[in-house]
Amino acid sequence: MSVDKLQQILEEIVDSGITGMTLLVHDERGEWAGSAGVSKLGESAEPPVDGHVRIGSNTKTFTATLVLQLVAEGRIELDAPAAEYLPVPGLDGRVTVRMLLQHTSGIFNFTGEYYDDGTFAPGIPATTAGKEWVDNRFKTYRPEDLVRLALSQPARFEPGAGWSYSNTNYVLARLLIEKVTGRPVAQEMQRLILGPLGLTGTVSPAADTEIPAPHAHAYYRYEDGGQERTVDVTRHNPSWISSGGDMISTTRDLHTFISALMSGRLLPADLLAEMCTPRPTPLPNMGYGLGVFVQDTGGGRTVVTHNGGIAGHAAMMFSTPDGSKTLTAALNYVDDAALSLAVPFQKATQRLVGEVFRDGKADAALPTG
Repeated sequence: MSVDKLQQILEEIVDSGITGMTLLVHDERGEWAGSAGVSKLGESAEPPVDGHVRIGSNTKTFTATLVLQLVAEGRIELDAPAAEYLPVPGLDGRVTVRMLLQHTSGIFNFTGEYYDDGTFAPGIPATTAGKEWVDNRFKTYRPEDLVRLALSQPARFEPGAGWSYSNTNYVLARLLIEKVTGRPVAQEMQRLILGPLGLTGTVSPAADTEIPAPHAHAYYRYEDGGQERTVDVTRHNPSWISSGGDMISTTRDLHTFISALMSGRLLPADLLAEMCTPRPTPLPNMGYGLGVFVQDTGGGRTVVTHNGGIAGHAAMMFSTPDGSKTLTAALNYVDDAALSLAVPFQKATQRLVGEVFRDGKADAALPTG
């Protein structure tokens, strides 16, 4: 792994259209942190190293860990029907807790469902994108309402019969946690993960629109009356995504979390093995366990990962299976309805993972969440 090469990749990622990026790599030799680009459009300051960022679907790994910790406490059974704990109208009694965490429930994705034939079924208004998302970005959505919308739509497949990434699964997991414990998910997250690991930069914001300082700025571009507009959306109400991707963290906290998780500090060995046992997905060289992707990087090597992007912020989180080497990153960019920067983000993960985990070889694309 070359530090000079890592910095070069960061700068090339920014040149591809990403506004700013910070990176933290940690292994047995120590750590390296770097940054490139700008924190705010029109200014010259780089993104703050270890600044706060909305981590998107990295939230799912935290949520899945929390569910498995409750399994370890004997309060949840992984293969029990979710409806036994969470009697929600319309929830198929065959859907198990495992299926929620593994994305094998078949439940409709409330942020919109893309089908194999190319058709798209829209979800809640906030996720139709464009001006409508901008206008609704401070609206509060109750998780129960997100689930109700999803369960009013046809399932994608019979429970357990396929794999399809659905934010609804993790909102149901959140409601299950709250039903079983009688406490908000943020309190349980603090009790079992954030507090024990000292993750002071990590937040479960619920409907809070603020993001702690320091942080880079996130942007959204859309058309309004024939004109293109770009607005700062750093502040917005993340309740529209709920536990599908609402958390805030830092590159250092993400490193601490994924390293602790993979090294066995958060889960018993049997449940960690369950978490990291992948089910095949349509993604190349990529399986999905319980809240984590397991990526085959070639040569018999794997990394455990989850990435996430949300409205101009994104985060990456990768680890060797034993937690000894990690890569975490934060990005800020100008988002849009066409997801124009999805390809640069994907290429960023590919090149960085190749440099850090495969001695500079990178030839397999990684998904974003």
